[in-house]
Amino acid sequence: MTVHTEPEEPLRDRGTARKAVGHVVLGLMSLGCLFPIYWLYATSVRAPGDVHSLSLLPWPLSLANYADALNKTDMFAMLVNTMIIAVLTALGQLLTGLLAAYAFAAWRFRFERLLYLAFVGTWLVPFQVTMLPNYVLLSRLGLLNTLAGVIVPNLCSALGVLMLRQHLMGFPKELLDAARMDGRGSWSTLWTVVVPTLRPVLAALGILLAITAWNEYFWPAMVMQRSNAVVQLGLRSFMGTEGNDWGPLMAASGMACLPVFALYLFLQRHIVNAFVRSGLK
Repeated sequence: MTVHTEPEEPLRDRGTARKAVGHVVLGLMSLGCLFPIYWLYATSVRAPGDVHSLSLLPWPLSLANYADALNKTDMFAMLVNTMIIAVLTALGQLLTGLLAAYAFAAWRFRFERLLYLAFVGTWLVPFQVTMLPNYVLLSRLGLLNTLAGVIVPNLCSALGVLMLRQHLMGFPKELLDAARMDGRGSWSTLWTVVVPTLRPVLAALGILLAITAWNEYFWPAMVMQRSNAVVQLGLRSFMGTEGNDWGPLMAASGMACLPVFALYLFLQRHIVNAFVRSGLK
């Protein structure tokens, strides 16, 4: 009996070549994603007279643009207000999404499927359809030009319900049955059994919802009107009909990105775990 081992070498070489090409493509895509961020910070630390320079390395370094941005705007107050909106919006969407997803996944009741489709259907409705009714309602409630007016209409996210329900559908039913046999109620089971298991998923979804709220421009512009109380609206103060003040604009944009980077670094381990688990499913 003859054993042929020669064909394995070309297959191994072909697999190695594919991995190398994949790594090169991913590396180029990473550079393409990182370059705009690098250029933002590079421009922000150039001297005011070198803002339009195309040199890749900013030299000499200068913090004049940061000082100018801090003098022209109340950057700290804008960051705090934006952080309040992003955190409260994300927490509200996580809470309502968790409760709704837990109900859809743990119980069977009449019109369950119809209600779930109604939840998902709200995700498909364009924002332009609901913005005017929400604006009129906020006007009658006296919430225009307030942070609550930006937060309250966004406390429920159909995307959060959809994603959490999908994860809870794969949750071991034996754990829920064991919790009931131990005498735990539905509320206790949710917070002592379900939530600790879903911590990576909640962290990943939370950061996505917080970044979405942080980057939202149109709705805060409608509610806050001419106020520059949040970062998204404050950045436009560096843009005018006579030209844009690029140096302070890049410096303010760079400062606006720092809380998001810090949030990602703080929750990085949970986010990676959530993505790995989702990939394994």
